[in-house]
Amino acid sequence: MSIFTPTNQIRLTNVAVVRMKRAGKRFEIACYKNKVVGWRSGVEKDLDEVLQTHSVFVNVSKGQVAKKEDLVSAFGTDDQTEICKQILTKGEVQVSDKERHTQLEQMFRDIATIVADKCVNPETKRPYTVILIERAMKDIHYSVKANKSTKQQALEVIKQLKANMKIERAHMRLRFVLPVGEGKKLKEKLKPLIKVIETEDYGQQLEIVCLIDPGCFREIDEMIKKETKGKGTLEVLNLKDVEEGDETLE
Repeated sequence: MSIFTPTNQIRLTNVAVVRMKRAGKRFEIACYKNKVVGWRSGVEKDLDEVLQTHSVFVNVSKGQVAKKEDLVSAFGTDDQTEICKQILTKGEVQVSDKERHTQLEQMFRDIATIVADKCVNPETKRPYTVILIERAMKDIHYSVKANKSTKQQALEVIKQLKANMKIERAHMRLRFVLPVGEGKKLKEKLKPLIKVIETEDYGQQLEIVCLIDPGCFREIDEMIKKETKGKGTLEVLNLKDVEEGDETLE
């Protein structure tokens, strides 16, 4: 007997099955295709956008629902929504070889797009094109990991590409306005986090315009708030310090 009504049978035409083996038994949940990766990477937070139904199955395609006693034995609860979350997070997505290949190709392009968006040639300050980054990723034989977010993998790719090409994350341009009393001392603490100081103006306050690695922004922001007790200000002038035009590889 199928548990699906005619309306959600239609929804199941776009089904992705996530499977987990627990206590010697198989459990499955029915999800929407392309939503599982979004949930695992934190992009998608609405469970109803990911799950077709909050039921736990032993076989999705046959509509066979898991028995309550089996759920309690395997998961210690019969709360199907909580069990769905566990399976969604840790289970194995069942996809065909063709689907898996398409998914990995898309992730490869997404990673290259993130790298191209975040990085420049440090000598020219020009960004690289997505096509050029894709070619460089193929040259280092980068293998996409389906269970890791594209953002995480983009950071890995940047590290690996540095061995083969001139590339680094584009700097952010910031302006600090600090009370003179704390400013000089704070500047020394901030120095290791600053790439380039562009201007420095001592007046009634200390004003510094500088370039930083985007990964240091939060630490700098917190340090300024803490050391100046909220009197200092931090302003983002440019998210990316880049020159016009695309970089090319000779």
